[in-house]
Amino acid sequence: MKIAIYSQHAGKYTNSILFDLFDLSNNYSLDFFIEKEFNNLLIKDSNLKFEYKTFSSHKDLDNSFDLMITIGGDGTLLRSVSFVRDLEIPIIGINTGKLGFLATLNQELLKTELEKIIKRKFQVEERTLLEVKFDLEKENSDFRFALNEVSVGRKNTTSMIKIKTNLNGEYLNSYWADGLIVSTPTGSTGYSLSCGGPIMSPLSQTIVLTPIAPHNLNARPIIIPDNTEIELSVSGREKFHLLSLDSRIISLQNGTLIKIKKASFKIRIAHLFQDNFYKTLRNKLLWGEDKRNL
Repeated sequence: MKIAIYSQHAGKYTNSILFDLFDLSNNYSLDFFIEKEFNNLLIKDSNLKFEYKTFSSHKDLDNSFDLMITIGGDGTLLRSVSFVRDLEIPIIGINTGKLGFLATLNQELLKTELEKIIKRKFQVEERTLLEVKFDLEKENSDFRFALNEVSVGRKNTTSMIKIKTNLNGEYLNSYWADGLIVSTPTGSTGYSLSCGGPIMSPLSQTIVLTPIAPHNLNARPIIIPDNTEIELSVSGREKFHLLSLDSRIISLQNGTLIKIKKASFKIRIAHLFQDNFYKTLRNKLLWGEDKRNL
């Protein structure tokens, strides 16, 4: 089994997980590849040196890999998407963070769960990505996709921005707000939820537009089909605004036409059979904890 490993942090918990994972090599035929920057962190922070191959970009991976394992929170798993891209490598996250809607593996039961993973006792769900395009002479075209959300927001100002929004070429609204979130079903439990957006099942064929602190209280989140092409254009007092794709942020000049649509490929998220979206909602959001349900 060929496994890529990615994390953004080294430390006691991460190192313990790695040792548990590498111990399985004694009983199974496993070929590990460690992301290069993570490997450097292990050497620098923990003085650990592993005799495993490394990878530094999506060009070092191919569809011969059976799995990508991330160690951290949802943010770490989101960053791993830029390595996997359209290779159809399943990603499974070991959660060392606080919430974790994507990275769901439990540290307390990790040894048992890791063995299930190595035996391929996991389920894979395909998740929709958003693709972003905008017209500039010098575009940052490294990776223009987001698993959770694409958002625009104000920069270097406390003033609102105006976000003109078209759907399939038809004018929808001009949002006077701090920003606007365009979220996939996967991202509906993230930034969008914290701004009052609805929770959507990960397999829903939908997108939600959620304004951030809108000046007009009648500007409510709206759910649209995921085959809708979205166009945004921002204006405001400053000359620039921010565009974020999951955890990646760039600065754009006001008036830049931003085009957002469903990507032509999907990301494969793996989880154990006993885990599912609704169980995660109950656990993470404490649904059912009302004493009247006991």
